[in-house]
Amino acid sequence: MQALLIILGALGVLIPGLFIVSMFLPATVKVVRVRAIPASLSVVFDQVNILRNWEKWSPWHQADPKMKLSYNDKMSGEGAGYQWISRNRKVGKGSVTITASRPYKQITIEMQFMENKSTKGYFRFEPSGRGTHVTWGIAMEVGRYPAAKLRGLMLDKLIGRDFEKGLENLEKLVK
Repeated sequence: MQALLIILGALGVLIPGLFIVSMFLPATVKVVRVRAIPASLSVVFDQVNILRNWEKWSPWHQADPKMKLSYNDKMSGEGAGYQWISRNRKVGKGSVTITASRPYKQITIEMQFMENKSTKGYFRFEPSGRGTHVTWGIAMEVGRYPAAKLRGLMLDKLIGRDFEKGLENLEKLVK
């Protein structure tokens, strides 16, 4: 009986504490990774701007090479997009659409993962002495509810690894 009272007391402190902490957490979570790739700006940009190239470097394509893909009529630049369906739970189903493409500067995308809300993402390209600095980022709305905001704290760790792997694969591909 005493153990039950201790557990209830701990929960009585923990739950309101998490709620109060979540009030100060942002409703939008950003994940950003940057990598210097020793290749020309045009070569790196084209690997991202031409969506069929994603099959060669995207971490999600490597997680399930047998996923079913269907591409839009447009293959690159603004309006290009594809949808996927995978049996792999980590990959699931979703879509990517390029919403803006400024050659050799930035590509803006909209992604839909599984049944989640769409997420805005981007790639920025900057020339550097050794090649190209590539920035891959997203801004995801996690919502205003405490549990969603707390889950948002883990997003950087989960998606950030995928971004790092994708940028690493992109570098290997263009070398």
